[in-house]
Amino acid sequence: MIEFWKYHGIGNDFVVIDGTKADPGLTPEQIAFLCDRNFGIGSDGVIYVNPGMDGSDVTMRIFNTDGTEPEMCGNGVRCLAKHAYDFGIVKSPDFVIHTGKGNLGAHCTLGADGKVDSVRIDMGAPILDPPSVPVKGDGDRVIDREIEIAGVKVHINAVSMGNPHCVMFDDLSDEDVERLGPIIEAGRELFPNKVNVEFAKVTDGKIDIRVFERGVGWTLACGTGACATTTAAALNGLVPFDEPVPVHLPGGDLRITVSKTLDRVLMDGPARLVYRGEIEL
Repeated sequence: MIEFWKYHGIGNDFVVIDGTKADPGLTPEQIAFLCDRNFGIGSDGVIYVNPGMDGSDVTMRIFNTDGTEPEMCGNGVRCLAKHAYDFGIVKSPDFVIHTGKGNLGAHCTLGADGKVDSVRIDMGAPILDPPSVPVKGDGDRVIDREIEIAGVKVHINAVSMGNPHCVMFDDLSDEDVERLGPIIEAGRELFPNKVNVEFAKVTDGKIDIRVFERGVGWTLACGTGACATTTAAALNGLVPFDEPVPVHLPGGDLRITVSKTLDRVLMDGPARLVYRGEIEL
């Protein structure tokens, strides 16, 4: 029997397991079962809340629905922050979380009940160097590069927030979006580690995004995707640097601030506890 907590960050939902006392040690098959919406709990991923390392207060490990382990998850790290403070794993609303990208600073805003209502995460610097994203391409950055994919011309922007993203601002039909999402995600000839795919539109300074998430599929929200998209939008002159930009995803809204010096991206948004329970594996 294993105890779990179900959280969501603007519809991006997670099974959270406390690993501070013992490593849960779940297999990829068990993780896939927990994420299954028909036979398991149902979620976009499983998060371990582990003891801090490398000077952090707590460590996040996250697994996709297919059992693979991505480097980072923006909505997931907010859910972890809420769990860590609300359940006393950390004592201060300001603390440090170790992730696959390194140590990230968290600031929790508390509601009237003393529980975490929203979380601001310093997501660190966006990664634009092609080999580090990774994306195949020459030059210092892959920004607004025109390519043809499956017969459609698009302009790609490759940004990593610890995990790789391919952002596009092209005016595409819904049919093309649905078709291109999984093709681009799996396209190892361009993205060797596969990629999260964002289809974005900027209107009156607000960004709307649809996300095909690596190892998950179409998802209601992606925090790192919102950060990568806002970074790409600022680099293309579509939104300002150093100002909070409203970002809308199917599951809800975030506020993303990209520094002009590109030394950090701030993500601010809610995290919600849905329920807690036990399940036999």
